[in-house]
Amino acid sequence: MSKRPVLIELDAPADVTPATAPVIADEVPQGRAMQSVAAIAAHRPSRLAKFFWSALLALVSFVASVAAWDFVNGLLERSPVLGAVAVGLTGLFVLSLLLIAGKEWLAIGRLKKIDGLRKDADAALAGGDLTASRAVSTRLMTLYAHRPELEAGRAAVTARSADGFDADAVLGVAEMQLLAPLDALARQEVEAAARRVATVTAIVPLALADLVTALTSNLRMIRRIAEIYGGRSGTLGSWRLTRAVLTHLVATGAVAVGDDLIGSIAGGGVLSKLSRRFGEGVINGALTARVGVAAMDVCRPLPYVTQDRPSVTGLVRRALTGLFPAG
Repeated sequence: MSKRPVLIELDAPADVTPATAPVIADEVPQGRAMQSVAAIAAHRPSRLAKFFWSALLALVSFVASVAAWDFVNGLLERSPVLGAVAVGLTGLFVLSLLLIAGKEWLAIGRLKKIDGLRKDADAALAGGDLTASRAVSTRLMTLYAHRPELEAGRAAVTARSADGFDADAVLGVAEMQLLAPLDALARQEVEAAARRVATVTAIVPLALADLVTALTSNLRMIRRIAEIYGGRSGTLGSWRLTRAVLTHLVATGAVAVGDDLIGSIAGGGVLSKLSRRFGEGVINGALTARVGVAAMDVCRPLPYVTQDRPSVTGLVRRALTGLFPAG
């Protein structure tokens, strides 16, 4: 075997050296799962698409109704007993549809009530209207009249209702006594959702697993936050609420990943160097926290008067403590 040196000719120019080679830029995690969720939920179908789906739903409903009518009439002609059973089952099905529609209508009504309460509180604070602020405080206690965990808070608001001499003081007492405990529960929901999304993104390598987890976790989080503040929403109400929250975030650019988010949240930049999946997990968790804070803003019956608005950085740091290595 020959031990002579081997000469390998390179096609690259002679002036290309490691020192002059282009720098390979680090890929910054972008939270693509949450970006996709926001795009899906905030997308508004065109008028033509709405017309198509409305026409299709009407056609399917008409065909199903005619088929059910023919089926029941056929059974009545063949056997009155079987026909009566079919009529009874059809009636139960229609009744269930009416009950579901009524539940959705009541749920949307509760969300509108909370939205109106918040708008009235904003107006009372902006105008310094003491009478309006006391009316808002009374409506807030009525909203939570059937919440046993807030019984002490309602008693405290009643006892101190005459002590406030301006709108800020009256609504500040109501916020401290009635909403502070609910804020704590809502923050726990946000932290749990952020932890779940970050964990699945970082650990599960399956395609679309992070997208499905982000979508379901955010829908559940927004619905739970609405329930905490008294706006128990049905299926349609939850979807409308989710669209409202994510549309607002997309419009304000809050679902975009900036350097401040990466640098301040759990060492996201360092994590992205150690593992791209870890970096994506941190960013998806942070964007989920942003959605949660926006949901609190939308579902909360009062603006923030004496309480501080939750910090996304603080929520994510508590949610991800111990989950990822420190950056």
